[in-house]
Amino acid sequence: MTSSHPTSHPTLHMFCGKIAAGKSTLAAQLARQPGTLLIAEDRWLAALFAGQLRTGADYLRCSGRLQSIMAPHVAALLDSGLSVVLDFAANTRQQRHWLRGLASRSGLRHQMHVLLPPDAVCLARLRSRNASGDHPFAATEAQFHQFAKHFQPPAADEGFELVYHDQPG
Repeated sequence: MTSSHPTSHPTLHMFCGKIAAGKSTLAAQLARQPGTLLIAEDRWLAALFAGQLRTGADYLRCSGRLQSIMAPHVAALLDSGLSVVLDFAANTRQQRHWLRGLASRSGLRHQMHVLLPPDAVCLARLRSRNASGDHPFAATEAQFHQFAKHFQPPAADEGFELVYHDQPG
């Protein structure tokens, strides 16, 4: 958690990118801004549902439960004047639908940060991340490819303020 001083222009920050694209690293950087709070899905899922996350269907079920309790919490934080860095998956149109609802309900500024490094860069980062043991989940390369098959970059008609980040190899 970072500073609790409200900002003059609270913003909801969201992220789209494949596994190990750099989303959590960027989220942590953004959360260092005054009046900004980081909420990381992976940490919450690991703490609440670690033993229940074996398949993609398990992730969708547990993530949906977490979203249902986080939505009013995030709205209250934004209403209080805090910016929220919401490090939750936004890699499919369906996942972004929930986030779009949060952004619409708050009526505040929002940014969808899009990170699109090549798969080879993501896989190298994934190997490094798994070796460090610092991440709550150690995804395999097979899981990377399984989830990457479902990845859909955001489209203009989804209504997000899109912010693209260059990801050099």
